[in-house]
Amino acid sequence: MSPTIFMIMISSLATGTIITMTSHHWLLAWIGLEINTLSIIPIISTTHHPRSTEAATKYFLTQAAASALILFSSMINAWETGTWDITQLSSTPSHILLTTALAMKLGLVPMHFWLPEVLQGSTLMTALIITTWQKLAPMTLIYLTINSLSTTILLLMGLASTIVAGWAGLNQTQTRKIMAYSSIAHLGWMVTISSILTNLMVMNLMIYLVMTTALFQALIFSKSKTIQDTTTTWALSPVMTTITMTLLLSLGGLPPLTGFVPKWLILEELVTQNLIPTATVMALSALLSLFFYLRLTYTTTLTLSPNTTSTKFKWRLKLNQSTSLMLITAMTSTLMLPLTPLILL
Repeated sequence: MSPTIFMIMISSLATGTIITMTSHHWLLAWIGLEINTLSIIPIISTTHHPRSTEAATKYFLTQAAASALILFSSMINAWETGTWDITQLSSTPSHILLTTALAMKLGLVPMHFWLPEVLQGSTLMTALIITTWQKLAPMTLIYLTINSLSTTILLLMGLASTIVAGWAGLNQTQTRKIMAYSSIAHLGWMVTISSILTNLMVMNLMIYLVMTTALFQALIFSKSKTIQDTTTTWALSPVMTTITMTLLLSLGGLPPLTGFVPKWLILEELVTQNLIPTATVMALSALLSLFFYLRLTYTTTLTLSPNTTSTKFKWRLKLNQSTSLMLITAMTSTLMLPLTPLILL
């Protein structure tokens, strides 16, 4: 893909998301989602490989079905109420259809099967876009329509997402699939708290975006597509290895790192709302996610052993722009913990 076409696709991608995030009319929101979907398809299939073509097809079919459900939901609501305002969603069938469509857009359980396969067929940079930028528009719609969505369905989907993603991630050796199940688990936490306290959902989303971006930048820099590839990261850059370890533990929610804060606050709010069984199951499912993060951290540090340091060190390299961005993002994500009380205020 030529740089000009790539820039047009990226600009269209940003434009579609911004249109959806700033619209109050259902048709405008749907148009923004369609622009967003049609812009990412060429980016997914840019490698001209059968696997990437398959991933692009799966992504298109899933997102097109979800967009159709959103349009159908808004049409039913307009038919019954006479308004296309996003915040005026009062029809019960519209609530159910919209909740299902947004879950399909985000990749929540049980509509999650497309996400690991699409990420596995994409490049690491495309996977970064799908797991971060592509979540903004659906999460904005959840934020705008949270008073109309079914709280029970959201809680069940969020709980199922954390459990299934924790179990499924244990068996993976591909870093892109591990990040896909990590995304599903984190989105499950966000959706669970969205109907109770939207400020916590926004804070969790911000922290997730920063940490996921930093970790993907580390994987892109070290070209780590499998767990085995991460064992050579130390020879590439010791600083990179240390930052990657910290990011993995932070994503797993290990205290006192930044990733622990949203989980802690969400569990505290669930207990306050007398949802103690839900909080207990989510805390146990977080241990499953933490296990495969710890496994990935362990394989990353294998080259720290004296018996495996015969590899010639290659870390005396000039930092390029991508590496510098990754380092800044990583340090921001690990040092955000003292600023959490200010964010909540």
